[in-house]
Amino acid sequence: MDIRMKSFLLFFSTLFTTMMITMTASAQSFDQSHAALSAVLKKHVVLVDGGKTSKVNYVELGKDRAALKSYLESVSKVTEAEFNGWTKPQRMAFLINAYNGFTLELILQNYPVKSIKDIGGTFDNRWKRKFFKLFGQDFYLDKIEHETLRKPGAFDEPRVHFAVNCASIGCPALRDEAFTADKLDKQLEEQTTRFLSDRSRNRYDPKSGNLDVSMIFKWFKEDWESSYKGFDGKTPPIKSREDYFARYAKLLADTPADQQKIADGKAGISFMDYDWSINAVK
Repeated sequence: MDIRMKSFLLFFSTLFTTMMITMTASAQSFDQSHAALSAVLKKHVVLVDGGKTSKVNYVELGKDRAALKSYLESVSKVTEAEFNGWTKPQRMAFLINAYNGFTLELILQNYPVKSIKDIGGTFDNRWKRKFFKLFGQDFYLDKIEHETLRKPGAFDEPRVHFAVNCASIGCPALRDEAFTADKLDKQLEEQTTRFLSDRSRNRYDPKSGNLDVSMIFKWFKEDWESSYKGFDGKTPPIKSREDYFARYAKLLADTPADQQKIADGKAGISFMDYDWSINAVK
């Protein structure tokens, strides 16, 4: 091997090593514990009924806005290359926290409001408003939820609907802690059981023989029809909403007979009105 070839190989070897060190250091610079967001949530999220629902003290959060913005700035600094180098749980936790954090920021930018739907209008959709950056791009909330988290093949995790929070009473509760990769499966399952246990939003009606459930199950029906296998990929596939409700029959009905009807897939399904009122502490 001549000197020129050796020099050429040495150059690219050094370049590759430098790039790997830079990427590793950069990835490690982001706090995967999301401790800064947890601190904000712990101070300003009020859990109700054992965490089945929650409310936010937006007035006090507004006074602590610098802490929230500091966390969101760290989120915006993450590059797409860094993100792609993370594990699947790390990526998912990051996106959920980004969605919830930027939603809080959107509410603070417009507070007081009676509903998130009061923000913007026909030509300024609050969920498509590009008011923050992610991966060096102008981003919006729908791009996180529907174009990234729900993108077919990306995560295929319907429990994400119980984790992202739209600042509304009808939405599954906002946790008083951030999601983290090491606890993600447990946190998602807790969100699921809390939401399905909340009889104001999901319940079996013995008189009609129907399950009265959240509109979430209507709007995103396809997410429960994709042979979802669970976070670890070991859970038997879920092929329908009925199949999903069957697994949580004991949360949705009081009597063994009614629970069995749900478990057998014999309960009808109807959808409750969605309460878009702001989830604010009065």
